[in-house]
Amino acid sequence: MPRLTRRQALAMTLATVLPLSRTASAAAVPTKVTMALDWTPNTDHIGLFVAQAKGFYRDASLDVQILPFTDTAVGTLIANGVADFGISTPIGTFTQRAAGVDIKQVYAIVQTEIGRLIVNGDRKDIERPRDLDGKTYGGFGSAWESAMIAAMIRNDGGQGKVNEIMLGTSAYEALANGSIDFTLEIYTWEGVEAKLENRSIRRFRYADYGIPDQQTMAIASSDAYLAKNPETAKAFVQATRRGFDYSVDHPDESADLLIAGSGGALTNAALVKASLKELIDGHYLRSADGKSGITDPAKWQAIGDFVFANGILLDGQGVRLKTEPDFNAFYTNAFLG
Repeated sequence: MPRLTRRQALAMTLATVLPLSRTASAAAVPTKVTMALDWTPNTDHIGLFVAQAKGFYRDASLDVQILPFTDTAVGTLIANGVADFGISTPIGTFTQRAAGVDIKQVYAIVQTEIGRLIVNGDRKDIERPRDLDGKTYGGFGSAWESAMIAAMIRNDGGQGKVNEIMLGTSAYEALANGSIDFTLEIYTWEGVEAKLENRSIRRFRYADYGIPDQQTMAIASSDAYLAKNPETAKAFVQATRRGFDYSVDHPDESADLLIAGSGGALTNAALVKASLKELIDGHYLRSADGKSGITDPAKWQAIGDFVFANGILLDGQGVRLKTEPDFNAFYTNAFLG
């Protein structure tokens, strides 16, 4: 065997060491991930802010940027590569995917419905949903709202006919001053706020009147991103789950972290902490049997059947779908580990 010169030995050493050094250096650089919100920061988002503040994303070698809310649909942001992940809802995922948008749910933030149909508590003429026939609804202009409200009223013995006006968030003020008869709320936020302010509100839970229970808030991505970045997606989903679980186990600290990370958007600490308490005590963020993040296949299929049967799913040309899609392709639990 020939003897190696010192120069040859050095060249061989560099040939083996330098690639490893470059690999190690690359591995040390966190992977950038963008996450789009659906609204200004609130307790539905708490796991994201906790994961960021506690270093859970850093531990997973991720550099996560939480994007501010815009009026653009989260599915559009995801499908166009503006965001890798975003806060969505099952209804949003169903309707956007039916229209051809590349969106897929990867994490269920809540385990049961957080929406409620509400009226002022002093309305003696509205004791149950069937009493809403002919009344004025102030809402947000989606086909889902119309179908859900009509179904609740019919399931309670009414005809399901109401007057609808689109008001957005001003619906709460309109309800308070009597300009409308009823609207919808997020019980774990607006509902908690009403309780703190001692406002009398009568609430109707959708599932009590025949509407399939749904895991209202979720995180979505796209098939394209998930296929190209499976390890990054897994790291993000699992670090995010860690953030939400930590929020359940350490509520006071987590509420403070959310407020601190909100950029001044959250100034009512009492509301934040009361909202988080409701999310925890009501087993929204983590079910009574300890589940978090998992999309329930039965709930997913049931709400999918509802939106299809009620003509809410339209294709890219705005035509009602004639064949029910395979809703199993609209979500995945694979990245939860």
